Amino acid sequence: MTTLIRSAAVVDGSEAPRYRADVLVDGDRIAEIRPEADHSETGHPRADRVIDADGLVLAPGFIDMHAHSDLQILLNPEHPSRITQGVTTEVLGQDGLSYAPVTDDVLAVVRRKIAGWNTDPEDFDFSWRSVGEYLDRLDRGIATNVAYLVPHGVVRALVVGWDDQPATPSEIEEMQRIVAQSMAEGAVGLSAGLTYTPGMYADNEELLALCRTVAEYGGYFSPHHRSYGAGAMEAYAEMVDLTSRAGCALHLAHATLNFGPNKGRAPELLALLDTAESAGADISLDTYPYLPGATTLSAILPSWASAGSMEQTLDRLRDPVALERIREHLEVTGSDGCHGVIAEWHTLEISGVQNTELDDYVGKTVADIAAAENRDPFDVCIDILIRDQLGSGILQHVGHEENVRAIMQHPRHTGGSDGLLVGAKPHPRGWGTFARYLGHYSRDLGLMSLEECVGHLSGRAATRLRLVDRGFVRRGYAADLVLFDPDTVSDTATYAQPRQAAAGISHVFVRGRLALEDGRLTGATAGRSLRREEGGAVR
Repeated sequence: MTTLIRSAAVVDGSEAPRYRADVLVDGDRIAEIRPEADHSETGHPRADRVIDADGLVLAPGFIDMHAHSDLQILLNPEHPSRITQGVTTEVLGQDGLSYAPVTDDVLAVVRRKIAGWNTDPEDFDFSWRSVGEYLDRLDRGIATNVAYLVPHGVVRALVVGWDDQPATPSEIEEMQRIVAQSMAEGAVGLSAGLTYTPGMYADNEELLALCRTVAEYGGYFSPHHRSYGAGAMEAYAEMVDLTSRAGCALHLAHATLNFGPNKGRAPELLALLDTAESAGADISLDTYPYLPGATTLSAILPSWASAGSMEQTLDRLRDPVALERIREHLEVTGSDGCHGVIAEWHTLEISGVQNTELDDYVGKTVADIAAAENRDPFDVCIDILIRDQLGSGILQHVGHEENVRAIMQHPRHTGGSDGLLVGAKPHPRGWGTFARYLGHYSRDLGLMSLEECVGHLSGRAATRLRLVDRGFVRRGYAADLVLFDPDTVSDTATYAQPRQAAAGISHVFVRGRLALEDGRLTGATAGRSLRREEGGAVR
């Protein structure tokens, strides 16, 4: 089956100026690119199907460098949130917590621990255990391509457990073995969640050893570092130093500067990265183009309160003595789970719950709920955590627009939605990130040219991932492509209605098959896992 995309403005992912051309797709490959200047002599290529792209931009499919679709992509293989905004590849396994590699016992805890990210369906077949088996499961048919990061927190749980204790030298060696095996099975790097349990219990010697293993396989380290709040700059510097010592590439996950202490501090972060890169460090980063963050309500608890099993955490929430300590951290001294700052109850909006009895709380802040019920906000928070079995999702309204704009213009920046897709009112970034970059920040505000913006969302990410044949519009490359109207492309997802498809995106090809045609989902599931090969290249 051949498809001719005729008279498109090709923005090829390299950040070079656009040009008009016909692009011929044959099977799953870009077979020919014929610039408009050649038409007078050769005419248009012949094809089984023709798409008139006059007035439209043809770009590489976008790459979501920070996605949380690990289970949702299997539960809903058509994957409308990503396909409708032009995403053709996602990187999963983020923030140190995902579903492989696992044992039965670890999987049982992980499922409950990140139910607020992906839900926890009772009748779903979790038959895989290794990274390779998980990737094989994805290969049965999904809408987007997927690359996978080994989640450090899960590896630590396999070897050390869920408690707050240092890893012994032999345990670090075993974690290195698991990471090496997972990389050999196709993982592209290692993620960490250093404000989530049990990842936050790891010291830098443990992380250094694991990063050295990742570097041996040509992968990269993508940490959710120890603080995005009171200690953010120190946390960024810590990760830069750590990976420099390990000789490992660093990709900073959702590289934001949130909370009051960081207002206007983006230039400090960018100077830190530029200095490190000048000294030879290999650093990239991703961000989402919104102010609020999103996580689980339980994530704000101090690390000692979240140690061990879910049942142990819930027991602490019912213990008056433990509760007083938790209150001290959340309201006076600052919680390490809340990035070293106190919980500002008016910024914590409930975005989703597992317990339907709590449905009326969705869309309201903890402060709103407390005022309506004439209760103490801390008591409301604890009550929700207990009644929802730690499964509540939140939006955290703590961002700064000047930081968002400055960071997204950095030359090593890539796009990442950090999109959670579950709950009644999830963050709109899950449906709108890539269209928002193209429409609001590139076209409307002019912070970067369209060519630069597409490069942020495709070519730069492909380079970080070491993709062999994706991320650019080039002859012989995989036909992962998006066709959009540069004048109308925009995000329509809002905080009130977050599950709204982007406007202005008409066609999306994944491996040469149309997943979106004339703005409508086709149901195609041509996506597959992208696996690291010997030497570090990914295809």
